[in-house]
Amino acid sequence: MYVVLLGLPGAGKGTQAARLKDETGLAHITTGELFRENIRNETPLGKQAKEFVESGKLVPDEITIGMLLDRMSQPDTKGGVMFDGFPRNTEQAKALDDALAKQGDQIDRSVYIQVDQDELVNRLAGRWSCPKCGAVYHEPNHPPAKAGICDNCGSELTQRADDKPDVVRTRLDVNMRNLEPLLEHYRKQGKLTEIDGNRDADAVFEDLKRIIQRPD
Repeated sequence: MYVVLLGLPGAGKGTQAARLKDETGLAHITTGELFRENIRNETPLGKQAKEFVESGKLVPDEITIGMLLDRMSQPDTKGGVMFDGFPRNTEQAKALDDALAKQGDQIDRSVYIQVDQDELVNRLAGRWSCPKCGAVYHEPNHPPAKAGICDNCGSELTQRADDKPDVVRTRLDVNMRNLEPLLEHYRKQGKLTEIDGNRDADAVFEDLKRIIQRPD
């Protein structure tokens, strides 16, 4: 089974995916982790991606898709995959559809975690992350044990400049403009389910689990 998790920044895709991975057996694949792993291991695709990442440019779709397909060939993906952070637009969605079709596969479900913009601003404005391992914290909802220090690896936490309230709304507007056509792409395929992400995280998790595990 192949599942795409969709939502604006702060919707909780990564947090929910980590829980769903343990519950459903689906592998959780994020493009950020793919880039870091391939660059760290100096794979051929990683070397190509590194040039774009270091110059601040977007990594071309064909490189990203190549990494995804390689990752999907690993043993832990036999039960299926959750894509988090990809695709980001309809062009990438179509490229992913084509790549999966060549293998005789397809996206089975797409789930949009819908959260009101005011709630997203509240979530993002207090967000801190670890530049080394990628762990995310939030004041006051999920603070680290020691202020400013990552619980996992002990690195100093940082806050993105665009996680400040006056910048967050603009960023959300831009992301929504890209997200709406993507939602329509999966809606037309009859694969999109929307859930209310404003609720308690446990309620959202139960909905996600039910949707992913339902029989076709």
